[in-house]
Amino acid sequence: MSAASSMDRITQWVSTQEIPADLTIRIAHSIFPLHKAVMVPRCGYIRRAVAADTKDKDKDPSAASVELDLSAIPGGADAFEKVARYCYGANFEINARNAAALRCAAAFLDMADLPRRVDEFLAQAALPSAVAVLRSCEVLLPAAEELGVARRAADAVALRICNEALFPTRSSPPGWWAAELAALSPASFQKVATALRCRRAAPEVLAAAASAYAELALAEVLADPSQADQRALVESVVEVLPSGADAPIPAALLCRVLHAAVNSEASAKTCRDLELRVAAVLEQATAGDLFSVALDGAGERVRNADTVRRVVAAFVERQQAADSHQGERRNRRSSMSEAVDSSGKSAMEKVARMVDEVAAEMATEESLGISRFVGVAGAVPKEARACHDGVYRAVDIYLKTHPALDEIEREKVCSVMDPLKLSYQARLHASQNKRLPLQAVLSALYYDQLKLRSAGSEDADDYDTRSAAEQARAQAMADASLARENEALRSELARMQAYVSGMQQQHSKGSASSRAASPAEKKKKASFAFLGSVSRTLSKLNPFRGGGWAIKDTASVADGGRHSSSNALQQHVVKPKRRRFSIS
Repeated sequence: MSAASSMDRITQWVSTQEIPADLTIRIAHSIFPLHKAVMVPRCGYIRRAVAADTKDKDKDPSAASVELDLSAIPGGADAFEKVARYCYGANFEINARNAAALRCAAAFLDMADLPRRVDEFLAQAALPSAVAVLRSCEVLLPAAEELGVARRAADAVALRICNEALFPTRSSPPGWWAAELAALSPASFQKVATALRCRRAAPEVLAAAASAYAELALAEVLADPSQADQRALVESVVEVLPSGADAPIPAALLCRVLHAAVNSEASAKTCRDLELRVAAVLEQATAGDLFSVALDGAGERVRNADTVRRVVAAFVERQQAADSHQGERRNRRSSMSEAVDSSGKSAMEKVARMVDEVAAEMATEESLGISRFVGVAGAVPKEARACHDGVYRAVDIYLKTHPALDEIEREKVCSVMDPLKLSYQARLHASQNKRLPLQAVLSALYYDQLKLRSAGSEDADDYDTRSAAEQARAQAMADASLARENEALRSELARMQAYVSGMQQQHSKGSASSRAASPAEKKKKASFAFLGSVSRTLSKLNPFRGGGWAIKDTASVADGGRHSSSNALQQHVVKPKRRRFSIS
């Protein structure tokens, strides 16, 4: 609406009253002839200005004509024209396009009624209208900020977001409100985020709003990252992102923001802040998210390997600091410390696998130097990997992509892996891999030899242990059987001793008759023949015959046969003295 048309309408209002104008308002090139009787009661600013003008000129306040310059009014002639119409009682509509200007102009003129009506409109406006009001405040700065209009509009937007999060609209898709915030500038979005915190919005709501805003801003930045204003946009987006304590921003989004910041050549402070934020949630990212940070703006070549190295190094430093802190508290809370240690170890192992995959992807870049590859692959400590098959795959890909490396350079590439932590299949592949340096191949072969020798020694020890036990059991059974035979022989010898004693007594009482003497001699000869056979039997059962048996306590074996294998093997073997077998 032009200033000329506004002036014409005001002139028509004045002419219909048939009262000459006694108040002239000048705004830039626009002039508004008005009446003090209408404007002074409603506008405190005009009332004070008219009083000061008439006092300086010593004029009659009722008859003097006053001219005021209000070029500093927010919203200019268009906003003042609506204010004048409101003062004269004309009808007009308060909408999202003019609400901020009316509120600023009314606050500037120190009006009482109009600001209240604008505030009522903001309280009832839907989210798109509230966002439009906040956006219109951007052209009214710094007046909108000083007069509190931007703060009120941001609070209205935050209220609608909280209501939508608690009571979603059924006819709208989930999260539709987040896209409405994309039209705001970073400064306006920061006001909304502050208002959400003041209203104690859930962290998920704040994270969703920040993520949606950052996504749309990144789309604009990545479309043409070479533009000068894109760097300022990225820096502004990073500044408005809530901290991890306030709202958990997804790791994938943080990686994309870091990628945009690096390729748009944002400030070192911005890039470092993003690197630390990515490191704080690195275990939640994927290999693709981390690898995207290393790519150029077109996403085709590896250009930012150092950024990936710094992110991984920051993560490792955080984990080591956390482990050290938990180690100090382990004595007080042992169970909780073990749980935290296990979670920290799992996070480190997950990041190690992720780094191996990223290093394998980066290894295909022909222009990637050895120091950059080793810096990324070696950023995770070797002890963090239970198995080095992943990093071996990355090393093999790099050596295959760079076949012109000499022996020393290949050894430097292989320094990031430990051949002793490779699986059997990987060691078998490494032993036949001609791209590896000789030292790595020898390490793999030596480890295999140690494993085979250790396995053979363990098998031999097991066999010897089993053989000794079996021999001990067999010897115990033999000793028990011999003890039983000895007992039977003792019984037989006792009977024979009794029989011989009886025969000797009968011989001492023998008769003198010649006929009786001959049969007695025959019986005596028969008895001696029987004793000879018994002696021969005993000689066969003699355990000391030949000197090859060990002296054992057969009594204990006969009782239970419970000699241990170690005692049976450790008994001293001696040759018995030669002695006659006597019967007592």
